[in-house]
Amino acid sequence: MGKIEPKIFDELKTALVSFGDKYFVAEELNRSKLTDDLRNYDEALLSKLFEVDFIKQHFIKEVAGQKLFQIEQLEVAVLYNDYWDISYTKYENRVGLASKGKFLQDSQDVVLDFPFKDGVLTASMTKEDNEDGYDDAFLNEVIEKDEIDRLFDKKVFVNSKRYDKNGDSVVTEFNEDTDNLIIKGNNLLALHAIKEKYAGKVKVIYIDPPYNTGSDSFLYNDKFNHSAWLTFMKNRLEVAKELLSNDGMIFVQTDDKEHAYLKVLMDSIFGQIKYLNTVIIKAKASSGASGGGEDKRLKKNVEFLLVYANENAQIKIQQKPFLLSEYIAERKEQGKSFAYSNVLINEGTLSKIGETLDGRGEVIELYDVTGYETKSVSKLAKEENISEEEIYVKYLDKIYTTENAQTSIRDRVRDAVQDDGYTIARYVPVSGKNKGKVTDVGFIGTTKRLISFLSGTSYVEEGIAYKTEKAGTLWEDISWSSIKNEGGVELSNGKKPEKLLQRIIASGSEEKDIILDFFMGSASTQATAMKMNRRFIGIEQMDYINEVSVSRLQKVIAGEQGGISKDVNWQGGGSFVYTELMPKNMGYLQDIIHAKTLDDLKVVYNRMLEGTDTMEPADISFRADLSKIDWLQGFDENKRLLVKLLDKNGLYYNYSEIDDKNVRDLISDEDYTFNKNFYEGGD
Repeated sequence: MGKIEPKIFDELKTALVSFGDKYFVAEELNRSKLTDDLRNYDEALLSKLFEVDFIKQHFIKEVAGQKLFQIEQLEVAVLYNDYWDISYTKYENRVGLASKGKFLQDSQDVVLDFPFKDGVLTASMTKEDNEDGYDDAFLNEVIEKDEIDRLFDKKVFVNSKRYDKNGDSVVTEFNEDTDNLIIKGNNLLALHAIKEKYAGKVKVIYIDPPYNTGSDSFLYNDKFNHSAWLTFMKNRLEVAKELLSNDGMIFVQTDDKEHAYLKVLMDSIFGQIKYLNTVIIKAKASSGASGGGEDKRLKKNVEFLLVYANENAQIKIQQKPFLLSEYIAERKEQGKSFAYSNVLINEGTLSKIGETLDGRGEVIELYDVTGYETKSVSKLAKEENISEEEIYVKYLDKIYTTENAQTSIRDRVRDAVQDDGYTIARYVPVSGKNKGKVTDVGFIGTTKRLISFLSGTSYVEEGIAYKTEKAGTLWEDISWSSIKNEGGVELSNGKKPEKLLQRIIASGSEEKDIILDFFMGSASTQATAMKMNRRFIGIEQMDYINEVSVSRLQKVIAGEQGGISKDVNWQGGGSFVYTELMPKNMGYLQDIIHAKTLDDLKVVYNRMLEGTDTMEPADISFRADLSKIDWLQGFDENKRLLVKLLDKNGLYYNYSEIDDKNVRDLISDEDYTFNKNFYEGGD
């Protein structure tokens, strides 16, 4: 039997629609928010309910000439989650413990507190927070679906601004098709805030989460216990999956502490069939790696990159560079020759001799080449009295080898030209993404062997020749030695080279695609994406976001020349929108965590009760008895108590509250307009 909602739900939905999204999550009633406002005797809400005949008939009673609003009974009707599911009656198909006519599982006062199963972990409070005694890592301390729905509802944004070549300016509009986005705030809640707008639109996700080692200097609290860390990752990867496009890819970097467990977790979330590879990244030289010594462990010098790809993803295998001279020397040591040993000194003169078709029906123009001249690398080196290595640098784009051509093309060329000369087959596609792009392929000799130029797999940079090969699952060619100050900002640990991010981003995206990194750190991912002409989203909750992350991106806009800038000829430009989740209890939580004395705690406590000019009074758990606070218990005990008093489900303001007077008065007109535009396309 299907779900049968009571008439009261229909009446409430009709009455509450005038409040916009305030009392709704999608099309469902936000029962938690509704019952909170009922308990607080919200004047606007009660005024609206008093207009509903059904409410007046069933929940307002006249006693001794006075009308009483039976709020508790209305709460029961709203909160009875399973009352109307698959049943016409209250007790059909239900057996369980009850108190005063309500099942315990439906009671607001009886909860199952089992955090490692379904708990929602905070986005890494700082290591300093942990050292200061804050060890409660969970946002929602009560497992109740309505509260989690409310926790994951869209949030209010504040302090919104746009950064471009002219600096920063107030922003009231947002276009997800063109704008880059940086959010300060809890990354789990920020991901849920943007989920509706970006679902299925992100091409590449790269994250470098805390490794759960407890031994580095990274500012995140990097010492969750094992189960907590996996829950922490599960919460975030599940929403990340919804953001990924059907041709998208996700890359997660970690070390060997949790790598194996993370692989199993990602298999369960993304599906084992989506697993692509594990890449091993050489992050340190063995001499500088950690570990070893008295602990008898091997030194750590590698990290791991787990790669998962959706069904329509097309990974583009990247190239790894190394010194051409070293490659040639290595082949000689192995008793092998280097195939690229001829130089096309004179390219000759082309004369068209006909046309043919390739296997797809594309036209191939055929040219006979006369007057061309070739010499061997060794002979040319002797003639010019320079080393062969210098010849490779000087003539790189003219050095070639020969190999068997695709049979069908070779036969067409042979049929057209029967002598032992040099023939050019020129492709000019008339359709597809390479339409109009000229591609010349040379064939030489009576067998019409294909000429392959060294420049196709090598390049010269600052007078040095480099050879490239397709990257496999071992990436040992990227230097980490000078990344500390890369981008003009410092982050003592956890920073990743732009060249690494370049390879990852290029592997799974094209220009204009969206790249997401919700452990933004020093903004290496976003800086690299901007230089590669990709769009990006970054999320970071740490306070250094403005001094480090935003500052770095401002330098990129100004034309900063570190990292991959020279590789991509970066000249500056671009822009991004910066915004923050509007703190509610988060501000009080941070104040408690960073309090140093009992007097500091008392000041925070008074602000929690009374509010400030810029903040409302704190949301305190309705189960808390404030009269039981005993300051004589000392600093540590009361610090933990105040943390417990705060309702962790209300760390930030929900967008559904934006038109509440107490919220509207706290935000600027510009931020109000930005929120309306971001979530509703303007209002």
